[in-house]
Amino acid sequence: MSDVKKFHSDSVKKSIVVNASQKQVWNTISDITNLPKWIPIIKKTILKSKIKSGVGAVRTITFKDGSILEEHIVDWRKENSFSYIAVSGLPVRAYFATLSIQSLGKKSVRLTWAGYLSSKKITNREFKGLISEFNALYKVSIKNLKTLIER
Repeated sequence: MSDVKKFHSDSVKKSIVVNASQKQVWNTISDITNLPKWIPIIKKTILKSKIKSGVGAVRTITFKDGSILEEHIVDWRKENSFSYIAVSGLPVRAYFATLSIQSLGKKSVRLTWAGYLSSKKITNREFKGLISEFNALYKVSIKNLKTLIER
């Protein structure tokens, strides 16, 4: 029965404590084109909109395998969080994610990356594999982001 294709949905969430001020963390994550510095599978990120940050900003992401993803910023809460959706380039019907910061003191924050995925019609095994890939990517990327910020 696991080879039956159907729609699936799930979420992925990773958090890490970063030893930096909220402003330092925000300055890094709000640069929506610096993804190649902390997400290992990304080759380049280009801004497609005249809006450089905030709601309405659009970026295209080119992965090292040559695939291209387009994302739109749909929520922006300065120095706290932003959310984006993928509109093309993923094997899903929907992908919505948020990067958020929670202050833990003057020089410490909890950085969280949370995403929701809804698949196209795929098997349960394929979807579990996709979620596993997202979990692994979030885990390594958020650690890379911590290292980048704490330098």
